[in-house]
Amino acid sequence: MNGVALITGSSRGIGRGIALALARAGRHDVVINYAGNEAAAQECAGLCREAGGEKVRAEIVQGDVSVAADRTRMLEFVREKFGRLDVLVNNAGVAPLARADILDAGEESFDRLIAINLKGPYFLTQAAAKLMRDSAPLAGLPRAVVNVTSISAFTASVNRGDYCIAKAGLAMMTKLYAVRLAEFGIGVFEVQPGVIETDMTGPVKAKYNALFAGGLAPLNRWGTPEDIGQCVAAVALGHFPYSTGQVFNVDGGFHLRTI
Repeated sequence: MNGVALITGSSRGIGRGIALALARAGRHDVVINYAGNEAAAQECAGLCREAGGEKVRAEIVQGDVSVAADRTRMLEFVREKFGRLDVLVNNAGVAPLARADILDAGEESFDRLIAINLKGPYFLTQAAAKLMRDSAPLAGLPRAVVNVTSISAFTASVNRGDYCIAKAGLAMMTKLYAVRLAEFGIGVFEVQPGVIETDMTGPVKAKYNALFAGGLAPLNRWGTPEDIGQCVAAVALGHFPYSTGQVFNVDGGFHLRTI
């Protein structure tokens, strides 16, 4: 019997990379969540079925994580289709509406960032944890929550302070839920991507190309969604049985301080 993984914001980008990695490993059925791009979600589901073969089911569910009714509907979908939940990946996130200096930035972008990137995952995890708690563990597979944050959780970018604050909050959320869910045997982990080549970073590709040219990270290349997917799959497959609250830096070594 497979475990079941719900990956938010997984129709494309990092989320798609995670879904494909889990499907390829063959131990989890995957639920692809999308907010608006149904075609991309269907494409991702098809790719997951190809990657996992007959062993893997892939379903799609629409939902905006910032909306309470949508969060409830997403989990009801998982319950009705599979009867259980083993892995929740809080990946859905958005960039600022516009990069603006924190001395000038307005509240609209801030409220949107907090609602989608922090409030949504916080309350989705609250509800999902109860479904996971009530799902009997499968032999050889853990139950886990994985929060996809960013190097922006600890790196100050004064032209997108709302994004940094949301990701820093998600990092603390990881610690809080790691402590609270430990009694149920549910591990909670944080994956901190570095500069990853996705649609979100497309508009600033020239900026980061210049930074890489200047030696941005020890492993000096763009990261890929597949890099993140392999890390999440390792957690979902139970390769860290005596860990919780762990932060996995998938950033080419960007987090290292050198002199």
